[in-house]
Amino acid sequence: MIEIRPYAKLGSANHGWLNAKHHFSFANYYDANRIHWGQLRVWNDDTISPHNGFSPHPHEDMEIITYVYQGAITHKDSMGNEGRTEAGDVQIMSAGTGVIHSEYNLEDQETKLFQIWIIPDKKGNKPTWGTRSFPKAERHGQFSVLASGYPEDSSALPIQVNAKVLAITLKAGQSTEYTIESGKKAYLVAAKGRYQVNGHDVNAHDGVAVKDEKNLMIQAVEDSEIVMVEVF
Repeated sequence: MIEIRPYAKLGSANHGWLNAKHHFSFANYYDANRIHWGQLRVWNDDTISPHNGFSPHPHEDMEIITYVYQGAITHKDSMGNEGRTEAGDVQIMSAGTGVIHSEYNLEDQETKLFQIWIIPDKKGNKPTWGTRSFPKAERHGQFSVLASGYPEDSSALPIQVNAKVLAITLKAGQSTEYTIESGKKAYLVAAKGRYQVNGHDVNAHDGVAVKDEKNLMIQAVEDSEIVMVEVF
């Protein structure tokens, strides 16, 4: 089953400094049919205006992955971590027993990012944070694992859930195949470009919810940058 969720029909909230689209129920947006997708709980497509951001606030028992696709985001937290994550790179935060953090766009341009929350396999984990620059060439034409709960993905940022966050860039006309692990669901969103998933037409920022599919054939109609989460 593949369901295309058009960007125009997503939940939305515009706070002036933040323009957010919600793929799943979040804050004041509620859709009983879009609470989660397996352990994937949140996928927000956020545009943050220059020199603005999320002031310090708490989280617990959630794996929070941020994929920046324009500009940069600067992080600070109660564990003493500070860092800046640029376009094409990723930061992870395992909130575990509790952490307070802030996320600011300190740049002179808008920052655009995917904010992804995954429910951890167990509660009460030790909070952690990390960010990493990934060689962009490694995701040209094939999926690169950016964050993972599997030890064999040693080059990825570690998260505390049996899930993966992957990304790929494709030139127009280029295609790739991906095999979904048995029993898992997938969710895809493109930061840019039009493409097809198993023959279904998809536009940039649309959600693609996948279940009970073993193989995905992805073909780019335009140059595309796609992020995918694979979860139980």
